[in-house]
Amino acid sequence: MKSISIREFFDTKKKDFALSLVTEPETLDKTLTSAHISRPGLALSGYLDFFSSECIQVFGEVEVRYLQSLPEDTMLERARSLFKLDIPCIIVTKGLSLPPILEYLGNDLNIPIISSRFTTAQLIAQLLRYLQYVFAPEKKIHATLVDVFGLGILLSGKSGIGKSECALDLIQRGHSLVADDMIAIKVLDEQLVGKTARDFGHFMEIRGVGFINVERMFGVERVRKQKNIDLQIELMPWQDNLDYERVGLVTNFADHLGFKVPIIYLPISPGKNVSVIVEVAAKNMILKGGGYDAAEDFNRQLHDEIRKQTLIKSGSGGPNAPNKD
Repeated sequence: MKSISIREFFDTKKKDFALSLVTEPETLDKTLTSAHISRPGLALSGYLDFFSSECIQVFGEVEVRYLQSLPEDTMLERARSLFKLDIPCIIVTKGLSLPPILEYLGNDLNIPIISSRFTTAQLIAQLLRYLQYVFAPEKKIHATLVDVFGLGILLSGKSGIGKSECALDLIQRGHSLVADDMIAIKVLDEQLVGKTARDFGHFMEIRGVGFINVERMFGVERVRKQKNIDLQIELMPWQDNLDYERVGLVTNFADHLGFKVPIIYLPISPGKNVSVIVEVAAKNMILKGGGYDAAEDFNRQLHDEIRKQTLIKSGSGGPNAPNKD
């Protein structure tokens, strides 16, 4: 099960979410295991059945005003019942202040209370987006991810097959590198997204040369931080006994985290310009997205020609057949 420490969350998103810590720093030593959030209105009223204690608890103006309206002993009792459930943290929006007794209770029961200057709606929207990213299903694979004509193309294949060299040629031709060698794939907004699994720059290993820094060598416009994965191209050595796809009527798919990605098995042989073929594959996919399929068009015209020749040979004519009368 994935998890993130509240301290890491606070340190990384402090500026983005306009956060400040109300309780002592030691209270940040908690762990978050849920991508969901909760507004504990019913819990503050005393109804704790079905309460999501594993979630970040967001206190908006409604929750704060409700607590302030309670007698102090009732407020303390309700808050203590909530805090004893070992919630990961409380975030109070709009810069509102909780009653001082709750700050004391947070320190005593080791529950971090964090304040945000964001409105409740702003905080919830951004917090959900952040948590979705953190807790999204993820896997890592050895591959190269490039942006070609706006499509994210995953170049896969055995080590040494030429993935990095192909990507380098594509960069020279004006396309962009997302990541080389180790790719982290996540599911975000019902789409597969890839980025580098190593967060220290856009480096590539070119055998015989060594490592190069693509951003420094080709410019910032030739790199991307992440990209949706639209197509996978598996580079493989040419084998005479294999039957490779020649027409394109059959679409194969690769499975990543339960999502199907179109895959092309591309045989490599000496003299073959792989980067040009990758560009053609990308353009062909763009055309398919626009409603035109070259394989189906070719197949239709071929069948029309066969039907026409059959009619001529059978003597039944067609529009140009001679009149027997």
